[in-house]
Amino acid sequence: MVRFGKRFAPPGTAPGTLSPPEFRRVETVSISVLEYGPDRVAEWQAAGAEEIPARRVGLPVLWIDVVGLHEVELVRALGEQFGLHPLALEDVLNTGQRPKMEPYEDHIFMVMKLMHFSTGHVESEQISFFLGAGFVLTFQEIPGDVFEPVRQRLRMAQGRIRRMGPDYLTYALLDSLVDHCFPVLEDFGERLEDLEKEVVEEPDRETVGLVHAAKRDLLVLRRATWPQREVVSALERFESPLVSREIRIFLRDLYDHTVQVMDMVETYRDLATGLLDIYLSSVSNRMNEVMKVLTVLASIFIPLTFLAGIYGMNFDPKASHWNMPELEWAYGYPAFWVVTVVIVIGMLLIFKKKKWL
Repeated sequence: MVRFGKRFAPPGTAPGTLSPPEFRRVETVSISVLEYGPDRVAEWQAAGAEEIPARRVGLPVLWIDVVGLHEVELVRALGEQFGLHPLALEDVLNTGQRPKMEPYEDHIFMVMKLMHFSTGHVESEQISFFLGAGFVLTFQEIPGDVFEPVRQRLRMAQGRIRRMGPDYLTYALLDSLVDHCFPVLEDFGERLEDLEKEVVEEPDRETVGLVHAAKRDLLVLRRATWPQREVVSALERFESPLVSREIRIFLRDLYDHTVQVMDMVETYRDLATGLLDIYLSSVSNRMNEVMKVLTVLASIFIPLTFLAGIYGMNFDPKASHWNMPELEWAYGYPAFWVVTVVIVIGMLLIFKKKKWL
């Protein structure tokens, strides 16, 4: 079963109230800080928000990645330090948000979903982004960093990422998150292929349960992937100095990736729905095969039962020559079996000719 847990603040809570989520608690909240420019990268782990300004080395772009959302004071301190809107900080902690983009006066807030397998099922993790002038903040629910390839590119100065600003870093992080959907969907496709084979060859009640579990997982995937297309599209169209014109080209490519993910999800949904139809057809075909065998056997034994019933009647042939004279015939019993065998063989030949066998 997909776990949803408690992801929202209690009803009636004042807007902007920060309360720790009760879902997916981690033992230790980590703060990864990475600064970079064209010629240099500085990277360290911070113990708290107050340590970040003191240790900064003045490089053009700052990326802070927080894993774990249960230290409310840390989230509040980062919000005050970078001037983040209280409503956006509240949405960071309320992890049941729909993927969205919200522009504020001096920063952009985004919510995205990271898909991964957990205990055999698909689950989504909320990842929040803040894009501002010279900084990017990301908030993750649990460890298991999908952004490590981006860190490696920054460390190794691969591509143009070190020469670009925080908008390109945001694009690279979003691209890594969206691309992570493809291996998840490929694994899911293999799972559907195995289910299809099982449904065709050996359908049973357990198979139906697996098909329904796959449909629930696809519902989770659809809820997460459809709105992400809107987020990328809105970020591409949004007129802001925080998103340069050069980055919009890359965002269009990212938009194409989100459309591909949606197409795969919809294709798999159609396949999962078709699996139920295949299951019903397989069960019906198996029942038809059983009924055909039983019908053939019954059709063969009907005339035999008729003959056995006739000659099983207790009419005395001595009382009248009309009373079953075959009972006194020396070859009556062998003749009965000859007629029985001829009837069986004849009916089998007829059934085979009509392709009932």
